[in-house]
Amino acid sequence: MKKVLLTAVVTLGLFTNVYANDGAALYKKCASCHGQTGEKVALGKSKIIKDMSEQEIIAALKGYQDGSYGGPQKGLMKGQVAAFNAGQIEAIAKHIAK
Repeated sequence: MKKVLLTAVVTLGLFTNVYANDGAALYKKCASCHGQTGEKVALGKSKIIKDMSEQEIIAALKGYQDGSYGGPQKGLMKGQVAAFNAGQIEAIAKHIAK
């Protein structure tokens, strides 16, 4: 019984980690403002993010987290990306830039 339970917990943990770094899944919360492929000017104020490089997106998301990046939507975006870890930021950036 212990072996089965441990296997289930490990499997669940691996599934959660894989999902947690799935750029397409993470991007779903961004799509309502930025568009399905990053083609929209979010709230009429942002850059079109699909035209940004992966490194530019990473720099922007990290900058929103630490408050060193952004224009009119800086406060809004800080809240949107606050909980992302480095792996999640990279996954989102890869998804948008592809």
